[in-house]
Amino acid sequence: MSDASFDFDVIVIGAGYGGFDAAKHAADHGLRTAIIESRDMGGTCVNRGCVPSKALLAASGRVRELADAEHLKGFGIHAAPVRFERQKIADHANQLVATIRSNLTKTLERAGVTIIRGKGRLEGAQRVGVREINGVDRVLSARDVIIATGSDPFVPPGIETDGRTVFTSDEAISLEWLPRWIAIIGSGYIGLEFADVYTALGCEVTMIEALDRVLPTFDPDIAKIAARNLIDGRDIDARAGVLARKITPGAPVRIELAAMATKELVETLEVDAVLVATGRIPTSKELNLEAVGVATNRGFIPVDDQLRVLVDGAPVPHLWAVGDVTGKMMLAHTAAAQGTVAVDNILGHPRQIDYRSIPAATFTHPEISSVGLSEVDAKALAAQEGFELGSVRSYFKANSKALAELEGDGLMKLLFNKATGEVLGAHIYGLHAADLIQEIANAVARRQSVRQLATEVHTHPTLSEVVEVAYKQAAAAL
Repeated sequence: MSDASFDFDVIVIGAGYGGFDAAKHAADHGLRTAIIESRDMGGTCVNRGCVPSKALLAASGRVRELADAEHLKGFGIHAAPVRFERQKIADHANQLVATIRSNLTKTLERAGVTIIRGKGRLEGAQRVGVREINGVDRVLSARDVIIATGSDPFVPPGIETDGRTVFTSDEAISLEWLPRWIAIIGSGYIGLEFADVYTALGCEVTMIEALDRVLPTFDPDIAKIAARNLIDGRDIDARAGVLARKITPGAPVRIELAAMATKELVETLEVDAVLVATGRIPTSKELNLEAVGVATNRGFIPVDDQLRVLVDGAPVPHLWAVGDVTGKMMLAHTAAAQGTVAVDNILGHPRQIDYRSIPAATFTHPEISSVGLSEVDAKALAAQEGFELGSVRSYFKANSKALAELEGDGLMKLLFNKATGEVLGAHIYGLHAADLIQEIANAVARRQSVRQLATEVHTHPTLSEVVEVAYKQAAAAL
């Protein structure tokens, strides 16, 4: 399929997971492929996101377990006071990042991908400009171009960062110091995971959420049980409905809190540090999208389900976008899936991406996960299509494995179509929820009915029986 009239068959701009999977998939199928990256290979996930944060969560989670005297007492275990070395925990994360970044780079090189270190941009149809790290600027041609530039942390107006006392997740993963009192702005998955890390390592945390409840992006029933354990049960002062309208770095950091409804000042806090965890914004400003007439929506590049970039609803020939910059589901595995789908379409094997079947997880202790429709969206679909929505709950306190681990506080909610039995979504809080969700994700992907799923045999005693019980309850309700 190679075309000698172009410098490359495919040029990918951005080497995060979306760009990596796209480039490798293209090269594995015989396409002459180049990938352009101005920062570290691996993008946000490898260098500043999921990989180092999970290393911190793994280490701090061990500290939490060893320090939980009441929990250990239930097993008849009495542990000595826990000691940890902050720098070695940080080193563990840094070493993991270096290893995965190196492996990813070698994988692309072995596949035959040309790696270009520099800043990529569009220079018209099937043309990519690159300002290389050495200062050389050149224009390359490609039959197909894939944009995979990812996202960066969003810092709201009024918040000044200095990278030391007021910082985003980009800096937090280095764990350079442990503030005695840290405020976390936002209670989504990023804020919640870092609250898990900081409280395990002895920091006092104040969580500030502008919306009317903490954990606003989670299913309300899951959020209720998660908040009881992950916030109320720890040294966290959570405040909802208040806006951090101004934050000034320093020693101490000053935070002006305003009522969300009136924007009037209600309190001024002085803390040791602030983590700004208010979401992420697409990295698209310097792509020169106007060269091909593409207009973004709040910075996000519009695409169809085949990942073709759209202008006024129509696809731009030979231009694709994947990952966070599309704004579909800002998750590393979503980006990776989009990358392979885009390349399959380039290869002439039509595919679309099924966002409903892509799971999400928050790696707190215990974990939170979800897949498919929220209950609000499921109710809307039921009303639109004229079916009755079914909902059942399965509890970890009835699961032998969870009880053996003394981790019985957990919940799974399963949503399904009561006419057909089709699984529409699931939401889980509890031990290993991030692993459990994959079984339901597979069922959603295949549009399976609980009638069939209820007959499948699960290993006993395992946490997977929480899912089995939900399937059987749902099947009985049809």
